Amino acid sequence: MDKYEKVFELAKRRGFLWNSFELYGGSRGFYDYGPLGSTLKRRIEQTWREFYVIQEGFMEIECPTIGIEEVFIASGHVGGFSDPLCECMNCKEAFRADHLVQNVMEAAGTLSAEELTKVIKENDIRCPECGGKFGDAYEFNLMFKTTIGPGTGRQGYLRPETAQGMFVDFQRLSRFYRDKLPFGAVQIGKSYRNEIAPRQGVIRLREFTQAECEIFVDPRNKKHPNFERFADRELVLYSQKAQEKGEPFRMTVREAVKTGVIAHEVLGYNIALTNEFLTKVGIDPSKLRFRQHLKDEMAHYAIDCWDAEIETDRFGWVEIVGIADRTDYDLKAHAKVSKTELYVYVEYDEPKMVTRFVVKPNMGKLGPLFKGKAKAVADALKQLSEEELSKDEIKVTVDGEEFTVGSDAVDFAEETVKVSGENVIPHVIEPSYGIDRIFYGVMEHAYDEENVAQKVAESGLKGTEETEKESEAGKSEGETEGEEEARLVMHFSSAVAPVQVAVLPLLTRKELADPAKDIIVKLREKALLVNYDDSGTIGRRYRRNDEIGTPYCVTVDYDTLKDGTVTIRDRDSMRQIRAPVKGIENVLYELIYRGRTFESAGKPFNF
Repeated sequence: MDKYEKVFELAKRRGFLWNSFELYGGSRGFYDYGPLGSTLKRRIEQTWREFYVIQEGFMEIECPTIGIEEVFIASGHVGGFSDPLCECMNCKEAFRADHLVQNVMEAAGTLSAEELTKVIKENDIRCPECGGKFGDAYEFNLMFKTTIGPGTGRQGYLRPETAQGMFVDFQRLSRFYRDKLPFGAVQIGKSYRNEIAPRQGVIRLREFTQAECEIFVDPRNKKHPNFERFADRELVLYSQKAQEKGEPFRMTVREAVKTGVIAHEVLGYNIALTNEFLTKVGIDPSKLRFRQHLKDEMAHYAIDCWDAEIETDRFGWVEIVGIADRTDYDLKAHAKVSKTELYVYVEYDEPKMVTRFVVKPNMGKLGPLFKGKAKAVADALKQLSEEELSKDEIKVTVDGEEFTVGSDAVDFAEETVKVSGENVIPHVIEPSYGIDRIFYGVMEHAYDEENVAQKVAESGLKGTEETEKESEAGKSEGETEGEEEARLVMHFSSAVAPVQVAVLPLLTRKELADPAKDIIVKLREKALLVNYDDSGTIGRRYRRNDEIGTPYCVTVDYDTLKDGTVTIRDRDSMRQIRAPVKGIENVLYELIYRGRTFESAGKPFNF
């Protein structure tokens, strides 16, 4: 059993993840988040909001998960959002054609369906399920299609990404931010892709959660006002040149921008911000790198693009975040399809005298000639050159229909005018996070199996009064912390742990349960996530909470009734301290959120 299987076994057993529709046999590419998994996922999302909404000041919006067809025509998804599909002619199982050939050639993702078919046949690649032969590969569009309204309705799609809503709302967002660049918006929500053969758990889903930020910047100035915050932060970079050698390297963000490894400051800042977020939620820094897209995989509209990748036990390096400079591609595409100019008016520091070519359609003549299409014809005339406008008969095309306009219906000339500013189409910097993939990465990187005897020796544990009293109360041999052979522990960051504190009465007796429940009330008033557990021996309850990653356990015993103190146990070291019940909520809050050291929070008890 590899770590992937161990993580999923734990996830299903303890209520993190379950297969969807199990009652009806399930369906690949769908998972339910159980009570602990849903809480862990929400805490990752909330930490993301703290970074982008609170710290960066990018306000959150919420758009429909169903979009009309025109949106996805403009974005390019209708015409080009597909994967190469290949079906076994024997068992009819479907596979990604590029995945089938990735072991026999590099850059399989850049090949066309025809090229993939050729490689499959030349290498006699067979079906992994039954050994049958494959048919020809073909492109399969990944969007879920639907209709809006009754009958045939209006064509729509479940959105394949959250980003398009922010591009469509650009004009509203621009006004909200008073047309001052840079500005940004974020969105966290569901996206949908009809994956051909999802076989990687939550790494590849048909319904998944994205957290995306669209930062609109002035293309003439891509310096970041807060660049110094991360300028000297060292990152593991896997640039295009490094990939030729197969060796990532460490470099500061400042040096990467200065040498052109990273295109500019805004992109460098957001790569470093991604690193900060991922390590805070629990991604192991030693298993995190930033890989630059190769030239043959870089989108044609992107200046630069980097993926945050994490190392996993079964799947190797997996992309969990993409950070790209998408230039003005998206706004221009939506402007073209919607026939609406999308720009920000940027004022100059001082007015300038500018000579420009001006086209002035005569609406008095165009109106009677072209009726309702007169404005569209006038707009088309404004796009023509001086040479085209100098002809006796001027031709323009509107909605696929050609119109002829007489030269007397339009005037043009060069004029020198004083201008106070200009219209600028912003470039878009996009950090795009796959929350489900980050969730799995946090789970795998937190998972650990420890030899308890060795851990006890390393931490200098001496045993506790609790274990002695528990033995007196009927606890069997072999249940103290130092005597078990192994423990399974999830080393979740306190920032995202689904249960932050477990309160445990030593025995299931009213005189211990009542003060334990009073402590829970105090902790919940501090907005801490608390679990009450009085089932089984104290050792078993410690193990249960280790398995779900609870950072701290508070044990109420008979000394609590005498001196008003409780035991606080640290998950990672298994060390314990005694601390007063009075103010216990503040102590635990500081341990979880303020970085207080465990040793300073009370009197050492078992070390």
